[in-house]
Formats: sequence, C-alpha cells, structure tokens
Amino acid sequence: MNMILHASLIATGLALTGVMATLVQSKLKVGDKAPDFTAPDQNGKKVTLSKFQGKKVVLYFYPKDDTPGCTAQACNLRDNYSALIKAGYVVLGVSSDDEASHKNFETKYSLPFTLVADVDKSINTNYGVWVEKEKEGVKYMGTFRTTFVIDEKGYITKIIDQVDTQDHTRQILE
Repeated sequence: MNMILHASLIATGLALTGVMATLVQSKLKVGDKAPDFTAPDQNGKKVTLSKFQGKKVVLYFYPKDDTPGCTAQACNLRDNYSALIKAGYVVLGVSSDDEASHKNFETKYSLPFTLVADVDKSINTNYGVWVEKEKEGVKYMGTFRTTFVIDEKGYITKIIDQVDTQDHTRQILE
C-alpha cells in the first residue's frame, strides 16, 4: 500500500483492516457532472439519477449488504435520516448486490432510503469506485466505499472517500 495513503488512513483512524484498495481516488472530482444511471432498486423499480434534478442527493457506494461496516453505515444514515431530509437530501445507496439482497437488507434494518442494485458494476465503474482490493494476499475486485454529494443541478459538491461508517451523516452534513 502507498505509504502516504497508509499513514493518512492510520492518522484518521480509518485503516482498511486487512483490506487494501489499490485505487482509492475516484476519477471524478468536485465540480464534475455526476454520471447519470438507471438501475433497479430493492423493489424492482427503476431509479434514474437525473430524475432527482432539483434535489440534493447523497449517493453512497458500499461493498456488501448486511456486513458489519456496511450495516453500521446504513444504520447511521437511517438513524439520522430526518436530519438528512431536513437538509434537503435524497439518499441512494449503491452496491453490486441484487434486488433481493437489497430488499432483505432494507427489511432487516428498516432502512428508509433507496438501495440501487448495480449487479453489472456499471455505476461503480462510472464513478471510479470499482477497484482492485487485496485481503490476506488475495486480490479481488470490489467497491471502494465512497460517498458523492450531488447538488440540485447534478454536480458533485463533495466526495467522501474516507468514510466513517459510525458517523457518516456528520461527514455529509459538515
């Protein structure tokens, strides 16, 4: 792992605990137009990002439904959902899990927001978060946990790539 990145992650308390992402920066940057997409949600309904024009969007990418970090992040957003709504945000979670997995995750944790099924990884790829990772010497492809905050006109205003799963809402609202 890049020593500067490793030191930075340790300094912020966000070490990747046995998981290393070889590409950690999205090719997108603040000020870029958020790539549009259409994909099914946990209820099989098509979700199109551009249909949220006029609203602020929290678009958060996470690795896998019902795993410890992803559950902590989703529950933090759920527990602070009213603050996000009050601030004018729509929340969309994206992972490569399928609709049924998303539905189970939503039901188990009473998640009040939309979960987008990106089974072909095209959304992850377009946002630059589908990366090679390594755990215990084994390399594999996966989602690098990243959140994009998008304004009412569809432009990225903030990228959070060092997500605090326990306190993510604060990171969004700061």
